[in-house]
Amino acid sequence: MRRALPLLLLLPLLLPIACGGEPAAEPSPTPAPPPAATDTDADLPGSDLPRVVFLGDSLTAGYGLSEEQAFPALLEQAFADGDTPFEASNAGISGDTSAGGLSRVDWVLTGEPDVVVVALGANDGLRGIDPEATEENLRRIVERSRAAGGRVLLVGMRLPPNYGADYVARFEAIYPRLANELDVPLVPFLLEGVGGDPELNQADGIHPTAEGQKILAETVGGYLGPLLE
Repeated sequence: MRRALPLLLLLPLLLPIACGGEPAAEPSPTPAPPPAATDTDADLPGSDLPRVVFLGDSLTAGYGLSEEQAFPALLEQAFADGDTPFEASNAGISGDTSAGGLSRVDWVLTGEPDVVVVALGANDGLRGIDPEATEENLRRIVERSRAAGGRVLLVGMRLPPNYGADYVARFEAIYPRLANELDVPLVPFLLEGVGGDPELNQADGIHPTAEGQKILAETVGGYLGPLLE
């Protein structure tokens, strides 16, 4: 595994800007309009393959890259020739928080996905939002997804230490606690092996390069496969 470099300490200063926003407080959950249809979405109605929706932020959206280079599309391609192919729908929006994800999850679920990959919370942590609010938003996203018939994969996030030991501990405890409480599989850390490595991140030092996204795909893929069997 690559060793995280000091560049990671710049993360809290840069991510709110690079992710498309800089508010310091929890935004009010308001319904978000559906994103424009993609070629993949257009193919879904006639497909018999299971549908996987990736609900996330800029890391999921593939900030600075084409959608085909983001890890959801890479996973769809990787699984295409295997025993569990699926149709991927990338519902990542740069700058999104858990509240933003909750505000649009009902629209995401109208397509009746078989699996919902929930990769939110990074922007909550970097904006200093109360971890209890983040946890409740994620809980409601998971519960609504399951009520709609979808299986859920929760994706964890970590924070740099300069946010303070108490806040970091409270934030990082969200994901394993929810996974245990709701009995859903958990990817411990989306950026495992990528965060803080300048060779795998773009010039902003935050968002993965195309090579970094490939590692994200490998990280998530190991947990996604069993949900498709």
